[in-house]
Amino acid sequence: MTKPLSLAMMLWMASTALSFAAPPQPDLSENAINSASFSDWTARREAAKAEADAAKDPSGGEAAQAQPAASEEGANEPGKKPEDEEAAKAKDAADPFLIRLQVLLDHAHASPGVIDGRSGGNTDKAVRAYGEMQGLNEDGALNEEVWAKLSADAGPAVKSYQLTKEDVAGPYVPDLPSDYAEMAKLDRLAYRDAAEMLAERFHMDEALIRSLNPEADFKTEGQTILVADPGADPETKVDRIVVDKSKGELIAYAEDGRIVLMDPATIGSEDTPSPSGTMKVKGSAREPTYEYDPKKNFQQGKNRKKLTLPPGPNGPVGSVWIDLSKPTYGIHGTPEPSQIDKTASHGCVRLTNWDAEALSRLVKPLETVVEFKG
Repeated sequence: MTKPLSLAMMLWMASTALSFAAPPQPDLSENAINSASFSDWTARREAAKAEADAAKDPSGGEAAQAQPAASEEGANEPGKKPEDEEAAKAKDAADPFLIRLQVLLDHAHASPGVIDGRSGGNTDKAVRAYGEMQGLNEDGALNEEVWAKLSADAGPAVKSYQLTKEDVAGPYVPDLPSDYAEMAKLDRLAYRDAAEMLAERFHMDEALIRSLNPEADFKTEGQTILVADPGADPETKVDRIVVDKSKGELIAYAEDGRIVLMDPATIGSEDTPSPSGTMKVKGSAREPTYEYDPKKNFQQGKNRKKLTLPPGPNGPVGSVWIDLSKPTYGIHGTPEPSQIDKTASHGCVRLTNWDAEALSRLVKPLETVVEFKG
C-alpha cells in the first residue's frame, strides 16, 4: 500500500519542481542578435548571479528542511537528472549579446577567434586589444565606454544567406581521416560538409551556425540560413608582428605604429616550443601541401616515414602558410578553429584559417619583421 504524502513532503516536491525548471533558451533570432545591448546582457548576468547565490543559501527554509532522505519512497535515482541536463544546456547556450559583441570586434579587426556567442579568453583578449586600438580603458575590461564606441558600428551582426549550387556541391570529405598516412592518400583535405565550410566562411563555430539554423540541412540549394556578418578584412600593410607567447596572441602593426589587427594564437608547446627572438617573413602560400618528416619535427601516430599531405583547409597547417626566415617555422591556419589558444602547436604560430588568410595579404616579404616574446 502506498503511504500518503505528508504536507511537508508535498511542499518540498512543489518547490523542487519549480527550482528545477530549466532556464529559458535565449532568443537567437536575427532581430534579437542585431539589437542586443550591453545593459540587457549586464542585467541577465546580475539576475543569474542572484539566482546562483540564492541556490547556495545554507538556511534552505522550510521546504529544504522538509527534504526527504535518499532512502525514503520517491527519492531520486542516482545520476544526472533530466532537469540538470536542461539547465546545463541553457547555461552553455550562445548569448545574443556575445554574438553581436564578437562580430563587432571582428569588424574592428580585434579577432575573437571563432564567433560562438560564449564568453572566454579569446573574447577577453579581443576586448582588451580593441580598447588599446581606440585608446580607451587601461584595464581591458568590457564596460559602457568600450561598448558605446564599438556599437557605433551600426552594421548588422547577423544576416540571411542563401545557399548556392557551389555551396551544396563541395567537394567534401565526410569521413576525413586523422592519420597522416591515410590523409596522404587523398587528393584534398577538404571540409567535411557545407556546414563546416560556411561556418569558416563567416568566422563562426560550427555549433553556432547549427544553433542559429536548427531546421537547416545545409544540403539544399536556395535554402536560407542565418550567418554572422564579420565585415571586411583589414587592408593596411603590416610592418611588424609581435607574437606574445605569454598572452597567446599575435598583434600586427603598421609602419606608423598603429595596430592593424590582433588575433588569438596557439603558440608552440612544452615539447616543441616556438622560436625566440626576431626574424622576417619570407613569403606566404595559399593552399599549401604539408611535408611531414618525423625526424625533423614530431611523430604522428605510428608514422615514421616522410609523407606529403595534400592541400586543404583541414590539413595540419590549414589553408595558408606564412613562411618565416627561421627554417621549418611559420604562421599558419588550422583545421580546428575552435581550439585556438586551447591546445598546443608543434612550434609554429597557429591562427584560424580566416585570420591567417587576412594576415597573409598584409605581410611584406623580406620586410615584415616578426618578434617572439613572452
